[in-house]
Amino acid sequence: MRRAGRRGRQAQEGSPMENGMGQEPGTPEPPAAEGISAPRPPRTRPRLVFHTQLAHGSPTGRIEGFTNVKELYAKIAEVFGISPTEILFCTLNTHKVDMQKLLGGQIGLEDFIFAHVRGETKEVEVTKTEDALGLTITDNGAGYAFIKEGSIINRIQTVCVGDSIEAINDHTIVGCRHYEVARMLRELPRAQPFTLRLVQPKKAFDMIGQRTRSSKSPGEGSVATGKETLRLRAQGPATLEEGPSPFEEEAARRVDDLLESYMGIRDSELASTMVEAAKESPGAAQLARGLDSVLGEFAFPQEFVAEV
Repeated sequence: MRRAGRRGRQAQEGSPMENGMGQEPGTPEPPAAEGISAPRPPRTRPRLVFHTQLAHGSPTGRIEGFTNVKELYAKIAEVFGISPTEILFCTLNTHKVDMQKLLGGQIGLEDFIFAHVRGETKEVEVTKTEDALGLTITDNGAGYAFIKEGSIINRIQTVCVGDSIEAINDHTIVGCRHYEVARMLRELPRAQPFTLRLVQPKKAFDMIGQRTRSSKSPGEGSVATGKETLRLRAQGPATLEEGPSPFEEEAARRVDDLLESYMGIRDSELASTMVEAAKESPGAAQLARGLDSVLGEFAFPQEFVAEV
């Protein structure tokens, strides 16, 4: 796992992050023992407040106090008076369905969050002509798997990037992780039609109009200025960490490509986790054992681990 920077370590000490303060202001310092210098008082942590909008158009809201993706969705839903299950996925710094700007396990401190909510439902009949269906699946970390890219989109015009897969042959897959959905699709027989029930993200009438932004929000598509990020975890508190190095970013991108090639999924957070594990492993055998201990549910092929 990525090691937290100095501020990241501070975020794990003392009171929980969402309390916003490391020490009550005005609390007197205890007297120092003779001959021992007084300890430096802990730094006051800022309240981490993020700005958000619904991607199809809405006023700007403010959210804070979340430690994982599900809590983030719940906070956004509370601001806009909708159910968290209405949110399909979020993008950072753009309201467009841009798979390169998906919100994963990290948010830059200056990032602006756009939530894409449920739109129309549609059913599509598909026939596999090869073992691989030609879809790359990812998920939002909160129960919805959706289409990130794939050659099937060129053959079936009604299948689009960003469509959430709600059911396969009337078997609901809500709550499944993306690798589970990819496995189900791989196991479907060839030459036998099956039905996908898809939910597309709700779209604005123009989808090109400017959104109202606060002074904190960067311009659409721009990169946040600071390297510090908020790392969201499935278990445990969120932490402030230094952003990945250019080497780590490139390595994670290449591992993400391998995930797509071998398993038909995209998961930048999983790729980053694997890069961290590989940095601590002297060889493929040690990496395989390490991955199996924490990610055994994926059942990675040996040749995939060797490539990583």
